[in-house]
Amino acid sequence: MLRSMYSGISGLKNFQTKLDVIGNNIANVNTYGFKKGRVVFKDLYSQTISEATGPGNDRGGMNPKQVGLGSQISAIDTIHSAGSTQFTGNTLDIAIEGDGFFVVEDPNGETLYTRAGNFYLDETGAIVDGEGRVLSKDGGGSIIVPPNATSLSIGQNGEVKFVIDGELEGEDVIVLTKFANPGGLTKMGGNLYRESANSGPALGNTGSPQEDGRGAIKSGSLEMSNVDLSEEFTEMIVAQRGFQANTRIITTSDEILQELVNLKR
Repeated sequence: MLRSMYSGISGLKNFQTKLDVIGNNIANVNTYGFKKGRVVFKDLYSQTISEATGPGNDRGGMNPKQVGLGSQISAIDTIHSAGSTQFTGNTLDIAIEGDGFFVVEDPNGETLYTRAGNFYLDETGAIVDGEGRVLSKDGGGSIIVPPNATSLSIGQNGEVKFVIDGELEGEDVIVLTKFANPGGLTKMGGNLYRESANSGPALGNTGSPQEDGRGAIKSGSLEMSNVDLSEEFTEMIVAQRGFQANTRIITTSDEILQELVNLKR
């Protein structure tokens, strides 16, 4: 069979994956804290017809003759650039200005990380996310706001303060975690990430906001998705044309094979 047909098939598969990633980006254009994905291609491998030769005996050197055999996925990156900040006026809506992730504890005890800062109070007064995961404080444990507390506020340094009987109280501080390689985190769905073998450890990089390179807390705001629709639609057009070009390669290769078959009448 023709090598060009298999090259075209590999291109179809790769551009389909690119369209899948673009579709997911567009679907999450209004998802708080979402970080867009990006597909990177690389060539598959090449069939060597003749090796390179060096110069000698009054004859110049010759370059290798190689035929490429298609493409493959090099990486599917998660781009952790900051999204725009939307003001909501809700104290428990928290955005991170700079690097870092909120730390939440799953009911089964697993520690997960997120940039989505839409938090709430549960029946006990603990600050939780939309699915009941507890927001961690500096030193571990949950942040409790007493039922009789008023005038809740969250400072840029993560300090949670409230007023009880006219007195300002509260010593808890929201904890943030910074990773050496945030692109290495594993996506868990639900705006959540899990530490991986290549993300760098959370241990030793967890602490108060505005320390050791961690960002500041901005209460009353939410970080929006970093998806740029104009960029995504442009990439969609590129992927569509690439897909069409590869289908044309397969069609042309098929026509050549048909001609070869028709040589024998």
